Amino acid sequence: MWRTNVSVAFVALMVIGFYTSIAHIIPQLRSEVPAELDLSAGVTAEALVSAGEQLFNGAGGCTACHGLGTRAPNLLTDHGGDGPIGNRCGQRAVDLDCKAYLYQSLTDPEAVVVAPFSPIMPDARRQLSANQIWALVAFLQSQGGEVTVTADDIPTQGTGDPAPAAAQSFSDVSDPRQLLSDNACLGCHVLDGTGGPIGPSFDGIGGRLGAAGIREAILQPNADVSAGFEQVAGMMPTTFGSQLSGQQLEIIVAFLAERQ
Repeated sequence: MWRTNVSVAFVALMVIGFYTSIAHIIPQLRSEVPAELDLSAGVTAEALVSAGEQLFNGAGGCTACHGLGTRAPNLLTDHGGDGPIGNRCGQRAVDLDCKAYLYQSLTDPEAVVVAPFSPIMPDARRQLSANQIWALVAFLQSQGGEVTVTADDIPTQGTGDPAPAAAQSFSDVSDPRQLLSDNACLGCHVLDGTGGPIGPSFDGIGGRLGAAGIREAILQPNADVSAGFEQVAGMMPTTFGSQLSGQQLEIIVAFLAERQ
């Protein structure tokens, strides 16, 4: 009997050790968010727009919802007859000019929600630094409007040193449904029959991919695109390795793996 108990304890320790090692490894995965802007000698509008364009079309993950116009307004083309976002941004909120409105939309996205869309966008400050947020604002202003963002808008240290990148920190959320909601996953994926049908449904995903496949799909979403979703390949953000702690990632993986 004691040999059986020892064997069970040994297996349990091996499993705990395995997942603990994953928890330490995953947060250190490299994010694809572009390097910080160098503001030591000031920054031009062109440089801000260029950096913002890289974020919008890449690691910022903006096109996942704003590129299709189904889960959020399309920002680069006409919406509601008002033209691209740079042309209409000054008309969205009372007492907010275009620059202020765009910044608020990125940092307090529930303040003004464009009908008929749902408030699914997360606070950009969870993922991006102040420099990168202002670069996005500049890029969006350039889409049909005038770029008014300058280096003066971006917090600096001393006499022109670049603002420090936001220190990596994680929330203390451990509920898998809340984590999926906080990271805007339900804007593109269906859970319990509701959500955005842009990406593969979470219902039954455990039977389709298993835990290992789910983990890879979160961390490397472009490695293996699910059949039938080739048209949206490349739209899922590739930054969850740095947005989630190892423990949070494994909570999500275990939750989805159980959905057979």
